[in-house]
Amino acid sequence: MIKHRFFINRIDSIEEWLESYRRKGYRLADVKVSTGRHEFVKTEGKDTVPKVRVDYRVFKKQEDFEDYLSLFEDCGWRHIGGTRTNGLQYFEQAAPFASDEIFSDSISKAKRYKRISYMWLHLSVMYIPMAVVLHTSGAFDFTKLWHLKELYYTPGLWNMKGMHFWRAFLFETPFAAMRGFGGLLFLLLILLGAWFGVRSLFWYLKERKNCN
Repeated sequence: MIKHRFFINRIDSIEEWLESYRRKGYRLADVKVSTGRHEFVKTEGKDTVPKVRVDYRVFKKQEDFEDYLSLFEDCGWRHIGGTRTNGLQYFEQAAPFASDEIFSDSISKAKRYKRISYMWLHLSVMYIPMAVVLHTSGAFDFTKLWHLKELYYTPGLWNMKGMHFWRAFLFETPFAAMRGFGGLLFLLLILLGAWFGVRSLFWYLKERKNCN
């Protein structure tokens, strides 16, 4: 059974969703994080289905990633999804001696959200200079969305009539949309990155507080 589902920042939601299938006797066999593809296999009963836990880690070096996976293997957890760069890492409880959680303490578990927060905030900040450069160069100007005619650069366009107008209008519209809505898209990306970053930081602080 194949299910496609994306998660933005609530790792607990991922684990709860996976647990709902485990209780129905479905084992998570494979994960493609980049596409949200989750492959489940039906088993005889939930008691035979291993638990799945999720971490969030990104590594610059392949050897660091391999050391990370080896550490979990030594603790009885088998890696079933995730790569060195995509963040979400799925682990299956593979040994009888493995504990029910992949973290030794609640603070380490809470730090997943801190790492996710840094990722979102980093993306948000990264888009700001890009947007400024493109806006300064005239590649787009989202302030003209309130004056849509200014997005069209064809001389005398608004004085044309009939087919001459429509031909010129339809030809330039994709470029006008890029100038105006391209800026709006960057603004949206910046705001969304900041929002998800703050939300993840909120979950980190909330779980950290529960540890005390």
